[in-house]
Amino acid sequence: MDLFDTGVLSNKLPFDGEVYYHGPLFSAKESQEYMEEFLDDIAWENDSVKIFGKHLVLDRKVALYADETVSYTYANVRREALPWTNALRSLKALVEKRTGETFNSCLLNLYPSGKEGMGWHTDAEKEMKEHGVIASLSFGAERNFVFKHKESKRKISFLLEKGSLLVMQGVTQQYWLHSLPKTKKVQQPRINLTFRTFRNLKN
Repeated sequence: MDLFDTGVLSNKLPFDGEVYYHGPLFSAKESQEYMEEFLDDIAWENDSVKIFGKHLVLDRKVALYADETVSYTYANVRREALPWTNALRSLKALVEKRTGETFNSCLLNLYPSGKEGMGWHTDAEKEMKEHGVIASLSFGAERNFVFKHKESKRKISFLLEKGSLLVMQGVTQQYWLHSLPKTKKVQQPRINLTFRTFRNLKN
């Protein structure tokens, strides 16, 4: 028992935003079961980007699920959401209870190994709720996650454990970039679930 544990999470960012790391929410066995289920049951598509006018297909895969039909554009690629799976709906409810927030969508990323990562970016697309909370669950390989302040260039880095929850809120996306650096040390896949709130749900 930790006599100094007050149960209050500390903000990982020193200023201009709020990031809270809840640590693992599941046992190693539960995390592995979720990982295997998502590898088999999610309708994965290879992600793609446009660089200097060329369309490049990446090894990283993505999928979008939501309450209703959502159209989402990022990196010049437009995607349509699929209806929730039972597992995703269950995890959404758990994350909502843990954070006290509500979400209407989940963007999933599958990184086959450490050779795939995500460069510096913000999650502030026009379709998303301004300053909306983003809750991120990680399964599979543990990877470093890095924040960089847009003006001061100060960096904050920490390890995302398997089964862990990371929450970004407030003005974080306005002032901080974040990335998942590539690494040759990781050979196993990682799946990341980011629960979000979109503003353009169709009735």
